Amino acid sequence: MNALQYHIDSKWLNERLGDKNTRVVDCRFKLGHPDEGRMLYEHSHIPGAVYFDLEKDLSGKVGEHGGRHPLPALSQFKERLQNAGITNESLVVVYDGKEGAFASRMWWLLKYVGHEKVYILNGGIGAWEKSGYPTEDSIPHYQQTNYIIQENKEMLASFEEVKDLALKGTGSAALVDSRESRRYLGIEEPIDRVPGHIPTAINKPWMEGFENGFYKPCDEQKKRFEDLDPNQPIIVYCGSGVTATPNFIALKEAGFKNVRLYAGSYSDWVSYHENPVSKGE
Repeated sequence: MNALQYHIDSKWLNERLGDKNTRVVDCRFKLGHPDEGRMLYEHSHIPGAVYFDLEKDLSGKVGEHGGRHPLPALSQFKERLQNAGITNESLVVVYDGKEGAFASRMWWLLKYVGHEKVYILNGGIGAWEKSGYPTEDSIPHYQQTNYIIQENKEMLASFEEVKDLALKGTGSAALVDSRESRRYLGIEEPIDRVPGHIPTAINKPWMEGFENGFYKPCDEQKKRFEDLDPNQPIIVYCGSGVTATPNFIALKEAGFKNVRLYAGSYSDWVSYHENPVSKGE
């Protein structure tokens, strides 16, 4: 398989179900209803799939700073991978309802710990079911593995780096806000302390990279980012570091080599009361 391929389709996965080296991960979640994803999983999931919860498995403990969905402790994430029977050599396929953001968060975390073979099921479980492929309700159990973490810190942008960009007005990287436009513009803010965006950021709403639950083709992703310099480093953020990950993947697919995530994102930025916030374009 092409190492630069980020998604696979239902037919491809169905042909590999039951392969001992393939592990499927269900990442369904609903913000505001934290138990819904697991309930959906327990009712029906792709055969052999294990469940990873956004807030319990893919995020760490929330503190004064660090955002609403800080990255999990690597020891915690390592333990979950081991309990799920995932090895460094496993081919991992991740999926969610079809939103793309929760599966992308899992994809990003696996890449961050050095995993090579991880792909997103394009269209999520919705596409799987529409194709007529089987589901089950039994919870699988796998033999515990020994997973070796190889942290890839080049995928992360620090708060200090983002602050330097915001305060200087220019810098070595472009800052991309992945939230919907009304939140970026400061017209509304349903969650965070103050509306607006980090100064100097441009807006590329993450959902514009999808159509009917599927990632748009590579040429359409390139069009989304045609005003950005592919040779310039890009830092993506959102509200809490989850919905920026689809933009991270879309940028990589569009040919951008140096893309990083500001994991704490806007919720971390506004946790510092002295930080400036911009509104409008």
